[in-house]
Amino acid sequence: MTNNIHNLTSSTDDVVIVGGGLAGLFCALKLAPRPVTLISAAPLGQGASSAWAQGGIAAAVAEGDTPEAHAADTIAVGGGLVDEAVALGIAREAGPRIHDLLAYGVPFDRDLEGKLAVGREAAHSARRIVHVRGDGAGAAIIAALSDAVRRTPSIRLIEGLVAEALLTEDGVVAGLQLREAGKVAAQPILLAARTVVLATGGIGHLYAVTTNPLEASGSGLAIAARAGAVIADPEFVQFHPTAIMVGRDPAPLATEALRGEGATLINGRGERFMAAHHPLAELAPRDIVARGVFAEIAAGRGAFLDAREALGTRFAERFPTVHASCIAAGIDPETQAIPIAPAAHYHMGGIAVDDRGRSSIDGLWAGGEVSSTGAHGANRLASNSLLEAVVYAARIADDIAGRAIPPPARLPDALVTPRGSAPDAAAVKRLRATMSDHVGVIRDGDGLREAVRSFAALERDATNIAVRNMASAALLVATAAWNRRESRGAHFRSDHPADVPALAQRTMTTLAAVRVVAESLRERPLPRVAQPMIA
Repeated sequence: MTNNIHNLTSSTDDVVIVGGGLAGLFCALKLAPRPVTLISAAPLGQGASSAWAQGGIAAAVAEGDTPEAHAADTIAVGGGLVDEAVALGIAREAGPRIHDLLAYGVPFDRDLEGKLAVGREAAHSARRIVHVRGDGAGAAIIAALSDAVRRTPSIRLIEGLVAEALLTEDGVVAGLQLREAGKVAAQPILLAARTVVLATGGIGHLYAVTTNPLEASGSGLAIAARAGAVIADPEFVQFHPTAIMVGRDPAPLATEALRGEGATLINGRGERFMAAHHPLAELAPRDIVARGVFAEIAAGRGAFLDAREALGTRFAERFPTVHASCIAAGIDPETQAIPIAPAAHYHMGGIAVDDRGRSSIDGLWAGGEVSSTGAHGANRLASNSLLEAVVYAARIADDIAGRAIPPPARLPDALVTPRGSAPDAAAVKRLRATMSDHVGVIRDGDGLREAVRSFAALERDATNIAVRNMASAALLVATAAWNRRESRGAHFRSDHPADVPALAQRTMTTLAAVRVVAESLRERPLPRVAQPMIA
């Protein structure tokens, strides 16, 4: 059922889930008939990165494929940081979660025999990606789950609220500070709650070029970090190599499945360039493809996705979403190559959680992109993110279902921040440009140091809580990237281009720890900091 914002009470015994993407919706449904309050900043389906996912869900459901092979591919791509037990556990739970989605009404593509149709994407050793109408999996999944949520009586849906602070009492979750989306002057709403699940998505909009929706600005990461949660692997940001560069923010995406079907990458001279970077050429891991595309653009040759020969007149039928984006921008992909560039796409880092989705704060769970489970390591394997979201959403629901919720806490007398000034548009633009310029596809120490100083100052001085949260999230990413003096997975340092075997361990840090590093960078040009940061 849907409730008006003003019907929200100041305390609740419900499980409170923040986020209307795949993880939040799936968790709410799995908790039924337990009472759930589901809070979404945007109307369901409009603010979730998962709704935009074109690839699909990786699952070893085809004959001859195995979860063990899927896990092995995940581990091979993850730069030595994948938690192997986590990867195998997720791969083994793929089948049951796909059947859950089918039961909720997701119309996965089937072959002529009625079996689930599977496609191949980069760095997978088998065809194991289940799709919906070629490139519409995310939208179809979110639409089906949104309908199911609206039909479920135990779920109270509140749309149009943003969580701007996580409230704690003696290190235990006490509630949330919320505000109506887009209404800076609105009085914040304090909600006492002992059981909170954050499923707020990623950090793409911290970057000037991203494929993510506006809501993916790192708010969930920031509010958990500001409450003291341990944050894992924030330096690892995946850049999708083939965002369509037609002047839109966010940039539309040309799915990796196009390359799986034979589309090639060429520069402005018409030359293919990926074979020089990796034996798998266009189907190399995303970080390698992104750097290859970036290098062509940096050299002034430009980069394009060419599907003219591979798909030609079949393009519109096979990939209607990408085709529509191209046509809207005046590009006919049947006869023209598509201009592309790398764009911030997925955050491997996030709130550190255990195998049940529990964070380091009692009463706080996290699922989906805002979390970091160890499944992706330094580089996510294509189409593993939607799978991880549903697997962990189900685990979180199971974990919470076995617990009694304590009585509501006493909320603090004062707001987390009394300031309600309008967001500084110029400051946000600078932050996003700094992230793209210095914390992007290729990084170096000087640029990262400049970024850390900039974000620390903005976090300290921001008079708008949303901007401050963006600065906190950016500071976590930039500081961990500065601190990791090597190149590994999606994190590439031009001043440290090789991986360092001794550093093949995950980063575990806190906002307090990165602030110490930021302060040291104000005082001394090159402080010595232990690697990696451990909370």
